[in-house]
Amino acid sequence: MCILFDFANTTPCRIRFPNGRHPAQRSCAQKLSMPMALLLCLCGLLVFPAASHAQPLELTLQFQSPTSPDSPRFHRRQRQERWVSERTAVIVCDMWDSHHCVNAVRRVAQLAPRIDAFCGSLRERGVTIIHAPSSCMDAYQQHPSRLRSLQVPKLESYPDEIDSWCDQIPSEERAAYPIDQSEGGEDDDLLEHRQWAQRLAAEGRDPRAPWLRQVAEIQIDPQQDYISDRGSEIWGILAANQIDNVVLVGVHTNMCVLGRPFGLRRLASAGKNVVLARDLTDTMYDPRAWPYASHFTGTDLIIDHVERYVCPTIASSQVLGGEPFRFSADDRFKLVMLIAEDEYQTAATLPHFAAKHLSQHFSVQTLFGSEQDRNQIVGLDAVRDADALLVSVRRRALAASELAILREFVSKAKPVIGIRTASHAFSLRGKEPPPGQAVWPEFDAQVFGGHYTNHHGNQLTAEILKPAADVRHAILDATKVTQIQPGGSLYQVSPLAAGTFVIAEGQVPDEPAEPIAWTFIRSDGGRSFYTSLGHPDDFSQPEFEALLSAGVHWACGLKPHRLSDVREQEERYQAGQGKQRK
Repeated sequence: MCILFDFANTTPCRIRFPNGRHPAQRSCAQKLSMPMALLLCLCGLLVFPAASHAQPLELTLQFQSPTSPDSPRFHRRQRQERWVSERTAVIVCDMWDSHHCVNAVRRVAQLAPRIDAFCGSLRERGVTIIHAPSSCMDAYQQHPSRLRSLQVPKLESYPDEIDSWCDQIPSEERAAYPIDQSEGGEDDDLLEHRQWAQRLAAEGRDPRAPWLRQVAEIQIDPQQDYISDRGSEIWGILAANQIDNVVLVGVHTNMCVLGRPFGLRRLASAGKNVVLARDLTDTMYDPRAWPYASHFTGTDLIIDHVERYVCPTIASSQVLGGEPFRFSADDRFKLVMLIAEDEYQTAATLPHFAAKHLSQHFSVQTLFGSEQDRNQIVGLDAVRDADALLVSVRRRALAASELAILREFVSKAKPVIGIRTASHAFSLRGKEPPPGQAVWPEFDAQVFGGHYTNHHGNQLTAEILKPAADVRHAILDATKVTQIQPGGSLYQVSPLAAGTFVIAEGQVPDEPAEPIAWTFIRSDGGRSFYTSLGHPDDFSQPEFEALLSAGVHWACGLKPHRLSDVREQEERYQAGQGKQRK
């Protein structure tokens, strides 16, 4: 509560509540005499309205834009915005007290305290909090926050279909939806799911729709917050409070958060400056459905879809500090792929490979070279937070500060994987880099233990051989590397540095054999895997994809998938993708 008064006269003063712009709150005003106001001030009980002097919210909005017009590839970009707290709201979407999916309940239990802290921090800064547990209004009939919502004046006009579910907006029409949610997205163990349904029924709840109210861990301030699940009511709340900026938190991203009448699609279409808090949400996605990825990769794919076609996102750490929220079961490695080469089409082949074979154990972010500036890889700052790095770059100079990011990453003994042109990623054949740019000609030797000098003629077909010595290695055991039919020329890379272990060699007629895949233990102790394969024809062969998958997993200390697993995943993925397109 705050009290306003004018020292220049003795007119009565008025009590106002934070965010008390609505008549229902102003009707609670009381009058104080000037002497009483002075007494309260001296006693430290008089508080000036913090919201009117609140510091603006400094936010970094993340979005994605095509690498070029009509490109299927996207750069992840950021922009800074300053939001007025009093003109900002948070909508808490469907954080119910129960759910028909027990794994969803478990994730809500983890997510709720973070959402409560997020809302609490923003509420203190003058942000309006709207709780929207759909189909649960009966539980709040007499709650002050529900009554406050009902007292909002009706508007003369509302956005079209504001009380209706929204399945798609025009910007999504050209997009392929990234996951199959046609079966509802429940990712429960089947036995546990039956047990859970029995428990819900015993409690008198409908096992298919057991929610009754919002989860208790998220506090509802009865003097400031609102409760509503109607699009028109929530739109009226935004209008009454002159709110332009809206943050959506809650579940489930691919369903309610996007589609509700107060969800991202409706608000974005109606012109609100809406964002999703990308670490304060969860999907309904079952890894047993296409694209057969980790549940958390499914969430990442939906967030990508949101950033590309609906609205930007933010992270809760921008408000609360520290690291973004992460579910306890999300143990994926953060793999960043750098792709900036024009010879071998890895901008197409590598993301497709990652979607099929890395999505269970890795959170993959792909950074593409700029199509306007040869010596820029867009979003390179993301490497700072990566656990592993995959490089497919050819003869690029980078800004010295960006190259320093890569050097720092390598110095921390983190895994590095390279394919094909990565051996000469940051070398300009001895030429000086452009002004302000830098090169790293020793990258091949220092990071991969290689010694690339040239390649044999494109017309010469190489045969893949096992090393002469009788050796065993997890990568070699996982794939039939000798069955690969190389699509590109054989690189000349000998001699390799000490600390390398050759997985396979290639040989063209009348020339010595050359290593085509090896591991390397760097001077910092970090693991590296490199293969000089990577031609588009190589990616069409399960044997090569098994080799590359095994190399990535080995570098990160994970057990490599076997060729049979890779073949099975390939078949499932392609079949599921075909079904999704239909």
